[in-house]
Amino acid sequence: MDLLLDTHVVLWWDSGASELGTAARAAIAEPRNRIYVSAASIWEIAIKSTKGKLQFAGAPSASIDRNGFLPLPIAPAHAEFAGMLEWAHPDPFDRMLIAQAQFEKMILVHADRVIETYKAVPQLWAR
Repeated sequence: MDLLLDTHVVLWWDSGASELGTAARAAIAEPRNRIYVSAASIWEIAIKSTKGKLQFAGAPSASIDRNGFLPLPIAPAHAEFAGMLEWAHPDPFDRMLIAQAQFEKMILVHADRVIETYKAVPQLWAR
């Protein structure tokens, strides 16, 4: 199974936070699953860290390797797909994750009630 982690899930996993639920934790830890982190999430973490909106020790991109995840670059097709989504979510990072998950046929692991309304992509609730 291919899983794409939402930014909050990356942060929770990396810090060992209790917000991450049992089912999501088990799916991420399952060795047969491939776990992806989008470049959009790394970008979001870097921006929010710089602005003081969250604390993240070290380079966000290093957490991909440290946790055994796979990087998911933003391809031009992903950007085009995100821009064409008929979904009224204003957050460009969330739109990109939805587009990537749908385009690449991945399960999006998240805990966002707004993302939950988008039914065209398989989802796993993270809490």
